[in-house]
Amino acid sequence: MKPSSEPIFWMLFGGGGMLSALIGPVLILVTGILVPFGLLLPQDTMSYDRMLAFAQHPLAKLAVLVVISLFMFHGCHRTLHSLHDLGVHTGTGAKVAFYGVATLATLLTAGLLLVIGF
Repeated sequence: MKPSSEPIFWMLFGGGGMLSALIGPVLILVTGILVPFGLLLPQDTMSYDRMLAFAQHPLAKLAVLVVISLFMFHGCHRTLHSLHDLGVHTGTGAKVAFYGVATLATLLTAGLLLVIGF
């Protein structure tokens, strides 16, 4: 039996699904509604200087990279399998394209986080 890389992508899909279901709505609520309107914390909590300091911390870099990477792999995997469910039979090229986009986004995020510095 030929070894498959499919379990790796299902693991990334599952991790991204759990993260997007549990953490995603909270991130949207806090960073998109509560803090900007001053309902949870002062509005200057998300000022440029504070967000830059957050993004320069090594654990914050790891958290941002994990969130973006898993969200991307989850979304690309879900889209690929949704196309299959709709009757669009994708081949190897589509898999390479979808997972390539997720990988590229992960590498781009890692590169940008490194450019920010520590």
